[in-house]
Order: sequence, then C-alpha cells, then structure tokens
Amino acid sequence: MFTPSRREAREFLFAAWKKYDNNQLLTQIEGLALKVMLLHPEYHSALAQPAKYLERDYLPEFGETNPFLHMSLHLAIEEQLSIDQPQGILTAYTTLRDKLESEHEAKHRIMDCLGETLWQAQRAGHAPDTAIYLACLQQAANL
Repeated sequence: MFTPSRREAREFLFAAWKKYDNNQLLTQIEGLALKVMLLHPEYHSALAQPAKYLERDYLPEFGETNPFLHMSLHLAIEEQLSIDQPQGILTAYTTLRDKLESEHEAKHRIMDCLGETLWQAQRAGHAPDTAIYLACLQQAANL
C-alpha cells in the first residue's frame, strides 16, 4: 500500500499542477489528479504557490478546508471506483450519481462517508472498518 507523507502528497499535486501549467506531458496518475484539480478552481491559487502552501496547516475549528486532503480523498475514491473496492462502492456511486444527476456531488457524498470512516478509525486507533464505510454509502445512496 502506498502511504505518502503529507509533504509527498502535496509535492505530487504541486508537481502535476506545474506540469499542466507548463503544457508538459502528465503521467496517468497525474492526469487523474489534474481532473480532480480542474473540478476545484478554488484550489488553483494554492496549487500555484507551493512555497506558501507546502507546510500550511488547516484547522477545522477555524472552518478551514484542507484543499490537499480534499483532492487526495477524491483520488482515493477514484481508485476505489476503478476496482469496485470495497465491493459495492461502484453500485452506491452509480445510484448516487443518477439520483443527484452529478458525478461530482456523488463523489462528495462518498467522501463524507470516507472521511467519517477514517476519522472513526483514527479515533479508535485501528484500521478503517469497511462495514461501517459500506453502511454509510448504502445510507447515502438511499437518500
């Protein structure tokens, strides 16, 4: 399992953005990251300023959204959907996408479930529970 550090994950996003900005050829994973970045123009300023944002902390208690975490969760969801793992995520996504009439909004609903599952795992000090994740996805898909 690939588990980059916070710095490595941010450097990857900065590098992909710079390659895009310079019209350079992107790898497949950079291309996928770029699709996510282009869906979020509100993050373009941060992506264009690595020196300023590489080490910046984002504090939810101040209402701050971490753009790098957000984009990384998007990438994780793209990976999960591409292989239907955990099994059933693709069905939940398809249901959400059709009901919401938006691929992006459906992925944000999945992201809510993924974020909650990761938070619970971190709080309990164990690996994420797939059953909890899938239950949240089922509930979200039933709207």
